[in-house]
Amino acid sequence: MVGVLLLFMVGALANACCVDDVQKALYETMESESVDTKESGKQAESPAVDTKELEEPQEIQREQISIGKYAYEHLDEQGQLIYDEMLTAILNHEQKIKLSTTDLDLMRQAYAAVCGDYGGLFWVEGYVFTRYTKGEELVSLEFAPKYTMTEEERRIIQTQIDDIVEVWLGGISFNNTDYEKARYVYELLALNTEYVKDAADSQNIISVFIKRQTVCQGYACAVQYLLEQLGIQSVIVSGTALGDAHAWNLIRLDGEYYYMDATWGNNGYRNGEGKETSFIDYNYMAMTTEEMQMGHVPDQNMVLPECTAVMNNYYIREGTYMEEWNPELMGAILSEAWAQGRVVTLRFSDDTLKKQAFRYFIEEGYIADYCDGITQINYIEDNMWKEISFCFN
Repeated sequence: MVGVLLLFMVGALANACCVDDVQKALYETMESESVDTKESGKQAESPAVDTKELEEPQEIQREQISIGKYAYEHLDEQGQLIYDEMLTAILNHEQKIKLSTTDLDLMRQAYAAVCGDYGGLFWVEGYVFTRYTKGEELVSLEFAPKYTMTEEERRIIQTQIDDIVEVWLGGISFNNTDYEKARYVYELLALNTEYVKDAADSQNIISVFIKRQTVCQGYACAVQYLLEQLGIQSVIVSGTALGDAHAWNLIRLDGEYYYMDATWGNNGYRNGEGKETSFIDYNYMAMTTEEMQMGHVPDQNMVLPECTAVMNNYYIREGTYMEEWNPELMGAILSEAWAQGRVVTLRFSDDTLKKQAFRYFIEEGYIADYCDGITQINYIEDNMWKEISFCFN
């Protein structure tokens, strides 16, 4: 084993230092950089590394287990190879491996795909990569996952998560329709998890299943994890929403793609007494691309489809999407929701129809003909989505 010159870099990678011509054949240069995959997208500093003898990173026998997963299938053959190597290392808790590439962009793309396809990797948070060069030639690339716990700690937490997920999914079957599975998971997360900006472990599913407090990344990871248990293809999408870093999902229902943002499924309103009550906002359960783009901007690290299907839109499936004036049908929907003490949202195909319903049921008070004993109307008018939500809870 030859001696080495070890150079530690923080921030953007620089070219390898050059030694004199006599030493080029005898020395290698190693540059390390730490990459954090937190929601903020900021890069974390690595600890200082001391000069030491270079140990060649070990190659790993990859496992090919991700066929059919969205991000994996949208990589080329070389990208899939690197993806497999990274995922195998993470699942086996390997400390470091030699990748079958020296292309940094391909490495980053493959890792982003792994994170998109696997929302359950709660024991890893980013990675450190190391470049090995001879002179100016890049000869190998090392990948080292940044583990947040030991294998034993991981095993214990995984058992806890498995037990909770088994209970959470007890109300749905693998034999239910794709729509029913998606709605169940969407409602499950809205009702059981609180959005807390500074929640602990918020970038992984520990925050959702064990601590019940998370942020968008935790929601998106949990959606992917739960839908996978139910046989629904789902991938985590990253980008921005209203200008802030955000994560949501692309899901496949009955062969068609939709976007789901479980974070935005939580909503609230203030009734006449000023009390805030939470309810589920179904606008973000199965969105088209056009609807998703009203508030979300995905980044460019993944090829995304044009989503145009509406068959599994919540309002269409639940019969509360109105395309013509039919006060008796609308009244019957309101009457049922009133009797059950729940929120119901009517979505309209155009603004004219929405205004007509608003005038008839609210301004003129004809809602009283369908909701016996009602004395106060709590409602939310949403002009962007052309909706009126009646809050009977």
